[in-house]
Amino acid sequence: MHNIPLDSVDAVARPLLAIGTDYPPGTLLDSHTHRRAQMLYGMTGLMEVETEDGAWVIPPYSGVWIPAGKRHRVRMQGVSTRSLYIEPDAAPRPGTQCEALVVTPLLHQLLLASLALPAHYDEQGRDGALARLLLHEVGLARTMPLCAPMPQDPQLAALCKAFLETPHIRATPQAWARQSHKSLRTFTRLFRQQTGMSFGAWRQQACLLAALPRLLAGRSITQAALDLGYDSPSAFSTMFRKRLGRAPSDFIRASLTGDER
Repeated sequence: MHNIPLDSVDAVARPLLAIGTDYPPGTLLDSHTHRRAQMLYGMTGLMEVETEDGAWVIPPYSGVWIPAGKRHRVRMQGVSTRSLYIEPDAAPRPGTQCEALVVTPLLHQLLLASLALPAHYDEQGRDGALARLLLHEVGLARTMPLCAPMPQDPQLAALCKAFLETPHIRATPQAWARQSHKSLRTFTRLFRQQTGMSFGAWRQQACLLAALPRLLAGRSITQAALDLGYDSPSAFSTMFRKRLGRAPSDFIRASLTGDER
């Protein structure tokens, strides 16, 4: 099923529906929910996902798990997707929040093959076996550290959203505390309570999220590092390698060419 609306097949009595969709650059899927859980996989471009829980940036050859009923918005930057829409009682992942997922070579091939699944596939035949294997592999997929949790406190959430728009690694908790009219101690305690992370760890994560679209859009590693306030490209690359397990140049090459496949 290719470029068809979910609404046209959502009522079909199958645990899994697979739909491929091509999105022009800059497409915004405004805040919405699905009755089914969704495994969203982008083979090209970049996906920016936002919920009330946080913000994710999903690079090519990676996926995002969206639980059933989770309100979300997605900006597609030239993305060709494969989506699995899964009945809530068949969902292979138990969490209630979105997750960035590593897509293994096997899962990649299964997602490619899923485009041929009709809505009313034979559950007892090969198509049913493919659907069951897809569910199994989605359940096993490892997560990636590509989320900046969003606090529920309105004032703190406003500061976090503003930072995500113009991130800078030199932002200080002292400055945020002053803007919040709180002592540094009260602010840091509140920040950790609300996000589950220290201010420094959250700031670094937000800068990583901002770096990915810059790098995949063709900006040099040096320019991306300077944009985000790092003293040098090497300092930025060290952070990048520590968080994602590879150098920025290796990440860019794999994302653009699919070498990992």
